[in-house]
Amino acid sequence: MIESDSLASITFLAIALGVAATLFFVLHFAFSSGDDQQARKRVQKVHGRWIAVANPKEAAIEASLRRAGRGANFSTLDALGRRFIARPSILRDRLAQAGLRASIGEYIAVTLVVTILFSLAYMTYLNATLAILVGLAKGIALPHYVLGVLIRRRAKRFLARFADAIDLIVRGLRSGLPITESIRTVGQEFEGPVAEEFRQVADQIQLGEQLESALWEAVRRMDLPDFKFFVVSLSVQRETGGNLAETLDNLSDILRRRRQMLLKVRAMSSEARTSAIILGSLPFVMFGILSFVNYDYVMELFNDPRGRILVGLGLGSLGTGVAIMVKMVRFEI
Repeated sequence: MIESDSLASITFLAIALGVAATLFFVLHFAFSSGDDQQARKRVQKVHGRWIAVANPKEAAIEASLRRAGRGANFSTLDALGRRFIARPSILRDRLAQAGLRASIGEYIAVTLVVTILFSLAYMTYLNATLAILVGLAKGIALPHYVLGVLIRRRAKRFLARFADAIDLIVRGLRSGLPITESIRTVGQEFEGPVAEEFRQVADQIQLGEQLESALWEAVRRMDLPDFKFFVVSLSVQRETGGNLAETLDNLSDILRRRRQMLLKVRAMSSEARTSAIILGSLPFVMFGILSFVNYDYVMELFNDPRGRILVGLGLGSLGTGVAIMVKMVRFEI
């Protein structure tokens, strides 16, 4: 009986995964418009024309066209997203902050796939309406959570090398290079998010965009206080004049001190965070131990309506206490 149930679960999971994969490809080919194919053809023509040219300006044009061709995908879902999503610009900015070259249509497609996958999984022990509602909630929450994790991870990688990037710009300015060439050097010499953002800024400048507007466009993609300090300092210095190398050198020192203070605060609050983790997980650990020792005794808490009320009150108070402890150990610097 156990083997048959396991086989049935594996079969159902395989079917659900197959349905989700099929739905994703159907959405991909059904909602991709002819504009996508035309954009790809244009990119291929540009690539064939300039493949043997080493001029960085023409290479920047090709990269820009390639990004434009990438953004033409899922145009129908993009239109639906702009119509039904309250503020699509925020979602577009979050996708850019995560470093994803995905459109709103692709994000909606992933949300639909996750919703259907969870809905099919919950239909095994829930009714259809409730399973669809739970699947919809998870389909909306899970991509949003994953996107937030990617944004935080990319921001952490960016801040880890940002001060070094400013130092490289300072050395370039002191050696006689203009600020645009120093920014391009950062894009060539570094790796990860720092190189991606500075390389894109350099490409936009090469295409004729002003330095300030290219930097503020980068702020939209990398919404971090440290990077805003850099852009504001650069903008103010270009308007008022002065020694840009010295200004950026002082900014690099301030950012390093700020990062050191954050690490110091994190070290000093580690005991409180550990206490919050232990106190928050202790009731669940004890519940697991008691369930293993005497399962019927523990389940009486859920079978009795009074027990369910107590469980709800306990979880509410536990969540409130953990939230207060997390708030107490989180500092703004």
